[in-house]
Amino acid sequence: MFEYGWTSMGTLVSFVITVYVGLLLVGFVVYPILIKLNGLSIKQFFSGVWPAMQLGFVSRSSLGTMPLTQRVTERNLGVPKHYASFAIPLGATTKMDGCAAIYPAIAAIFVAQFYGVPLTPMHFVLIALVSVLGSAATAGTTGATVMLTLTLSTLGLPLEGVGLLLAVDPILDMGRTALNVTGQALVAAIVAKREGIIDMDLYNAQRSGEPFSDEDNHGELTPQDARTGTGEGSHAHAPSGPNDGQRVD
Repeated sequence: MFEYGWTSMGTLVSFVITVYVGLLLVGFVVYPILIKLNGLSIKQFFSGVWPAMQLGFVSRSSLGTMPLTQRVTERNLGVPKHYASFAIPLGATTKMDGCAAIYPAIAAIFVAQFYGVPLTPMHFVLIALVSVLGSAATAGTTGATVMLTLTLSTLGLPLEGVGLLLAVDPILDMGRTALNVTGQALVAAIVAKREGIIDMDLYNAQRSGEPFSDEDNHGELTPQDARTGTGEGSHAHAPSGPNDGQRVD
C-alpha cells in the first residue's frame, strides 16, 4: 500500500537519480561506442554538438532546438545540408532515446513498485515494444506525458502515476531533451560517414565562433572558415556596377 509524505518524496528522488544514470549511460557510454565504431572522433562530436545539447537542456523541446541541431550538424559535424535537412526534422519526432526509451521504461517500473503491482517478464517485453513503436507518437515538445500514459495503459498500471511523476517531470525533461538532440545529430553523422558524404575537414576542424555565424555569400561554410572561426562572406564583394573592376579617372 502506498503512502504520501516524505516517504514518497524519497522515492521520487531515487527515481530522478535512476533516470539520469540511464541518460548518462546512453549519452556517454553507448554513444561514444557507436562513434568509435564508425571511425569518428568522440571529442570532435561532443564539442560540435555541445551548443544543441545546451539549448535542448534549457528549452526542453526537441522541435524548439531543431534549427540549432541542424545547424551544428552541418557546420560542426560536416553533414551535407541536403541530408541534414531531412534527417534532423525526422529525428526530432522519432529519435527520442530520452523520452521514448529510457524514461517510459524506468517510469513504468517505478509506478508498478509504488503501487505494489507485480511485473512479469511479459510486462518487460511490452515495455520494450511500446518504447520502440511509441517513439513516433511522442511530440518533440516539452514533456513526455503521452508516451508515459501509453506505456502505463498498455501494462495495465494506474494512470494516477502520471500525476505523481509530473512533480519531477521538468527536472527530468531537461536531461531527456539534451540526450534526444544528441542522438539526432549522432545518427545523421553516422549515416553520412557510412555513405561517404560527410565532410571530414569540417568534422575535425577546430571549434570556434558562434553556431549561426561564419557563413559566406551563399550560406555555405568552408573548411577554412570552420578552422579560423572567421567567415569570408562579409569580405567578398562581387562587381555590381558598370564601372566595377575598371579604372575610373
